[in-house]
Amino acid sequence: MKQKITNIWKFVTYDIWRITEDEVTRTKFSLYTIIKTIYLCVNRFTKDRIVNKASALTYSTLLAIVPILAIVFAIARGFGFSTLMENQFRSGFGGNTATSETILQFIDSYLSQTKGGIFIGVGLVMLLWTVINLINNIEITFNRIWQVKKARSMYRKVTDYFSMLLLMPILIVISSGVSIFISTMLKQMADFVLLAPIMKFLIRMIPYVLTWIMFTGLYIFMPNTNVKFKHALISGILAGTAYQAFQFLYISSQMWVSRYNAIYGSFAALPMFLLWLQISWTICLFGAELTYAGQNLRNFSFDKDTQNISRRYRDFISILIMSLIAKRFEHNEAPYTAEQLSTENQIPIRLTNQVLYQLQEIHLIHEVVTDQKSEDIAYQPSIDINQLNVALLLERLDTYGSENFKIDKEEEFNDEWRILVESREEYYKKASKVLLKDL
Repeated sequence: MKQKITNIWKFVTYDIWRITEDEVTRTKFSLYTIIKTIYLCVNRFTKDRIVNKASALTYSTLLAIVPILAIVFAIARGFGFSTLMENQFRSGFGGNTATSETILQFIDSYLSQTKGGIFIGVGLVMLLWTVINLINNIEITFNRIWQVKKARSMYRKVTDYFSMLLLMPILIVISSGVSIFISTMLKQMADFVLLAPIMKFLIRMIPYVLTWIMFTGLYIFMPNTNVKFKHALISGILAGTAYQAFQFLYISSQMWVSRYNAIYGSFAALPMFLLWLQISWTICLFGAELTYAGQNLRNFSFDKDTQNISRRYRDFISILIMSLIAKRFEHNEAPYTAEQLSTENQIPIRLTNQVLYQLQEIHLIHEVVTDQKSEDIAYQPSIDINQLNVALLLERLDTYGSENFKIDKEEEFNDEWRILVESREEYYKKASKVLLKDL
C-alpha cells in the first residue's frame, strides 16, 4: 500500500507533467489536465500563503467597508433607490441582524458628517484613501498570484476603481428589478403547472448567477494582465457557488450567535463577521489561483526537469532557439513567437521563456510586435546574423552575470582562473567558425 501511494504521488507530481497531448487519447489527456489543474492550484495555494493574504485583505476590508458602502449608498440615494439598497444589504446578512444594523448606523453617521465643513476637507481625503487603498491591495494580491510585476498607472487606478463603485449600485438595482419582474410573472403563471416550477427555479438561481458574474468579472478585470474568459468563468462558477454555500451557513449561524448576546453583548456578531470576511476572501483568492492554474497549465510542463536542467542542455536549447530565430530572419519569414518555438520543437514553454529572456539580457535578440491587433510578441536577432556565431553566443552566456567578488584571481588563485579562461578560449576558436544560421 505504501509503495502504491508513493507511485501515485510520483505520477501526480512528476510523471503526469511529462505527458504530451500526442502520447495519449484525448479523453485521457483531458482527465490528466483536470488532475494537473487541481494539483497546481492546491500547490500554489499553499506556497503563495493565500490564507495570510486573505487575512491582510480582511483587515483592509474592515478598515474600508464603511467608507465604500457610504459611497455606494450616496450614489444610490442620488438615483433615488436607497431603500432598495438597504433591503439588499440586509438580505445579504440574513435580515435585521446585529451586524447589518450596526454597519447601516455607521453608514448613516458617516454620510451625515459629510454635511459638515471640516469633513469635506480631511474626511473626504481619508474616505478616498481607504477606498483606493483597499482596491489597490486587492489588485496587488491578484497581480502576485498572476506573477505580474507591473501594476496599473495611477490614472487607470482612479478611473477603473471608481467606475466599479459607480456601477455597483446600478447592477444591484438591475438584479432586484429582474427578481421583482420574475416574481410578478410567477404570480400570473400560477395556473401553468409546467412553467411555475421553472420560474421558481430561475428566481432561486438569480443570486447564484449574479455571484458567478461578480467573481468572473473580478478574475478578468482585477489582474493587470490578459485573462481568458473561459478560465475566469469556470473559476467564477466554482468560487461563486462555494461563496453562496458559505453565505447560507453564515446567515444560519446568526440565529445561533444571537443566543450568546448575554455573554458577549454587542460584540457577539463581530467574530462571526470577521470570520465571514476571512473565508470569503479565501474562497475568492482560491478562485484566482484556479484561474491562473487553468490558463498557465502548459507553463508547468516538465517543471521539475526545467528547474534541474543541466548547464550543457541549457546551452543546447540556447543554441537551438538562437539558430531557429537567425534562420527565420535570413529567409525573410515571420519571426518566431515563444509559443511557436515551444510547440514546433517540443521545448517546454517555461524553459523557452527563460532562454528567450536570457538571450535578450545578453543583447542577441529583441522583442517585436508582429500584429498590432493581437499584440503578439515575437523575436528577431539584434546583431548581423553573418557575425552571429556559436562562439559569440557561448561567450556571452558564460560571462552573463556578476564577477565582482573579492576572491584573489590575480595572484593566489591565478592558476585556477587561467586554466578556465584558456580552456574556454580554445573551444571558442572552433565554435567561432560556425554561424548559427548555418546549423
